Amino acid sequence: MQFYVHLDQKSMMYKSLFASCLILIAALASAQHIKRRAYIGASFSSPRPTAVGAVLRTQSNNSPFARAGLQPNDRILRLNGELLNEANRWSDIVYNFREGDVVVLQVQRGSEILLKQVSFGPMPREEYPDHTVEYGEAMSSYGDLIRNITTYPKRSRGKLPALFVVGGLSCSSIEAFPGRPETGWTRVLQDISTNTGMVVMRVEKPGVGDSNGNCGESDFHRDIAAFKASYQQLKRHAMADSTNIIIYGSSMGSALAPYLANELGAQGIISDGTFVKTWFEHMLEIDRRIRLFQGQTPAEVGRIVNEGLIPLYYGMLIEKKSFAEVIREKPELAQYNIHSSEHMYGRPVAYYHQVQDFDFAGAWQKLKVPVRIIRGTNDWIMSDLDNDMIIDILESTGHQDHVLLRYEGLDHWNNIHEKPKDSFERKPGKWEDRISGVIIQYARELAGLE
Repeated sequence: MQFYVHLDQKSMMYKSLFASCLILIAALASAQHIKRRAYIGASFSSPRPTAVGAVLRTQSNNSPFARAGLQPNDRILRLNGELLNEANRWSDIVYNFREGDVVVLQVQRGSEILLKQVSFGPMPREEYPDHTVEYGEAMSSYGDLIRNITTYPKRSRGKLPALFVVGGLSCSSIEAFPGRPETGWTRVLQDISTNTGMVVMRVEKPGVGDSNGNCGESDFHRDIAAFKASYQQLKRHAMADSTNIIIYGSSMGSALAPYLANELGAQGIISDGTFVKTWFEHMLEIDRRIRLFQGQTPAEVGRIVNEGLIPLYYGMLIEKKSFAEVIREKPELAQYNIHSSEHMYGRPVAYYHQVQDFDFAGAWQKLKVPVRIIRGTNDWIMSDLDNDMIIDILESTGHQDHVLLRYEGLDHWNNIHEKPKDSFERKPGKWEDRISGVIIQYARELAGLE
């Protein structure tokens, strides 16, 4: 017996299947909850193949390791029976501890071998006297449970404009949790969360903070799915005016902001430390700057770009290979590679393959909503020219409301330096309240509060 299905019946079947998938994802999201990252309260020297074990260096009095009886200079040889002999593996283990986890450690103390049981509690949460802080979660289209953190004034009445915060590509958290070392970036996060008079949502990428996943293996499209899922949750928030959401993007988030605004219907964007060229061009430029900062002459750097960097990054980004594969085919390029075999800046090469193919310029070209761009004059990560190129794109399309602010002395990490090389060499920078003040001013301006 044969069955024939008409085209409209097939269409109905696909629609029904798609709807069922959405219902399943929603059901899974409501049935699961993100467990809080564990409080560690200790620092370690990482294990290596030639030096097995993680050595405890420092710990607070309330650290779970201190409560279990560990002492500085104790060497953790095994965790739940697993031999610790690789730094990245140890880093993954520590980062993935969750509240309620209990582990058994084999510890070397001098000539003794001890067994210790360690129980982990939750990392403390952000608290502000005049603001409500909500730790929410959303499920992305990839099935990742994503942590988002929302703040708003306690005494507010009625719905408020909202600010949606999109961070950079790194695997660092957007949470300014108690005890986190203060940096320019954490100051910005705290200030915009508590001084805009808006509902502010920050999103942890997959594998960062409390979000499920492995950031070191997660790709660009997966990050975008996480941002989209949380944005939809912000639109449904009881305190947020869903028709008045501004996107603030920093670093990679600044380049994604126009795309997200076009896709999701935001009312304006703040792009902080951005770019528009392809990632291939970006890597050639940043590698050139690094080598000049390190003291190589312009002629030497020019030769290196031609002989080494162009074929290296062409193989990785254009031909979609890992650095290991490129070097296996062309061993002479090994001397020019400053990255690991499969990763760059903590993200897998697949992440950058997708970034290379992403149409950043096209997103700016389609943008209709107001734009505020912040360019730090000592930001050596991004090119100054990219910002002028963005303005040229906007003006070529007749875009009506855009501002480019060149912030004197500002680097990529929200610190003030005398020159870009000081930032590159990680010399201490200075903080000034205007750094976050400009972002707050732009957010309130775009939301119609000023």
